[in-house]
Amino acid sequence: MNGPSRSLFLFPGGKAMAKIGEKKAFLLHKSLRYALVIFIILSVNFLLPRMMPGDPIQTMVHQNRYVDDSTIQALRDRYGLNDPLHVQYVKYFYMLAHLDLGFSLVTHKNVADMIGEKLFWTLLIIFPSIVIGNLLALAMGTFAGYWHGGKIDWMLTAVNLIIFATPTFLLGMLFLTFFGFQLRWFPLSNLSTGGISGMEYYLDTAWHMCLPIVVLTLYELSYTFFIVKNSIVQVRNEYFVFVAGSKGLTERSIMFRHVLRCILPQFISWIALNISYMVTGALLIEVVFSLPGMGSLIYEAVMKRDYPVLQGAFLVMTIFVITMNFLAEMLYGIVDPRVGDNKSATT
Repeated sequence: MNGPSRSLFLFPGGKAMAKIGEKKAFLLHKSLRYALVIFIILSVNFLLPRMMPGDPIQTMVHQNRYVDDSTIQALRDRYGLNDPLHVQYVKYFYMLAHLDLGFSLVTHKNVADMIGEKLFWTLLIIFPSIVIGNLLALAMGTFAGYWHGGKIDWMLTAVNLIIFATPTFLLGMLFLTFFGFQLRWFPLSNLSTGGISGMEYYLDTAWHMCLPIVVLTLYELSYTFFIVKNSIVQVRNEYFVFVAGSKGLTERSIMFRHVLRCILPQFISWIALNISYMVTGALLIEVVFSLPGMGSLIYEAVMKRDYPVLQGAFLVMTIFVITMNFLAEMLYGIVDPRVGDNKSATT
C-alpha cells in the first residue's frame, strides 16, 4: 500500500473516507458508462427512422393530386430532408441540446407537447404493473420454492409457464375477447365512456385501465416468478441455511431473515433488466386496447413516416428505461455493499 492510501487509515474515520472514495469512483464509472450508452442510442434513434422505406413528404401529400414536384421539394427543404445526412445529424444533436424535439411532419404540432399528452397514460399502465407484478411474483415464487416439487409448486409453475409462453399482444387479445366482448365485464377500448366528469370520470377511467394493467401485470409476474423460485431453491441448499437450522431457528425465520434477504439483490437486478420488456409490452398493449398512449403514438408515426415524432418518442422511452436501470443499480449497491468496491467498479 502506498503512502497517501496508507495514511487514510492512520487517523479515526480513515476507513470510512476510503469507502466513500470507492463509492464515488463506482458512481462516476457507472455514470460515464450510461452516458456512452445514451449517446449510442441517440445515434441509433437518428438513423433508424431514416432507414425505413418510404418518404414522409410523399405520405403527407399522397391524397392531394394537385401537389407538384416543386412543392414536394420545397417541403423537403423546409423540414431539412434534402440536407446531407451528417448535416441532419448535427442539427439533431443541436436541437436535443436545446431540449427541442421539433414539430410533427403530419400534424405540425410540437413533438414535446404530443409526447407529454401520451406519456402519462403509458406510465399509468407501467408503474402499477411493475409493483403489483413483482410483489405477486415474490410471494408466489417464495411459496413455489419453499414447497419445491409439491402440488403448489407444480400448479404455480404450470400457470406461469403458460402465461410466459404467450405473446403479450395475444394475451391482451384473449383477455379483451373473453372479458370484454363475451362477458362484457370491461370496455373494449378507449380511456373513458365520454360525457362524464368529476369523480365519475376517474372511476370510469380506472375501469377502462383495469384490463390492460391486469394483462401487463401477468406479463411481469410470469417473468419474475421463475427468477424468484429458482433463487429460493438454490439458496435453500446453501450451507449457511443448514447452519441456521442447526441453531434452532424456525423455517419461517430462516426464510424471511436469511433466504429472502439473500435473494433481494438478484431480485432488484432482475426488475431493472425487465423494465425494457415492460415498456415494450405496454406499447403493444396500448395498440391492442386502443389506448391513446405512447404505443399508439409510435404506431401512427411509423405508419406515416413521421421522423420527429418517432425520434422524440424513442428518445423519451429510452431515457426512461436507462434512468430506471441506473436507479435500480444504485439501489443494488445499497442493498449489497460489495457492489461498490474497487473490484466491482472496474468491471
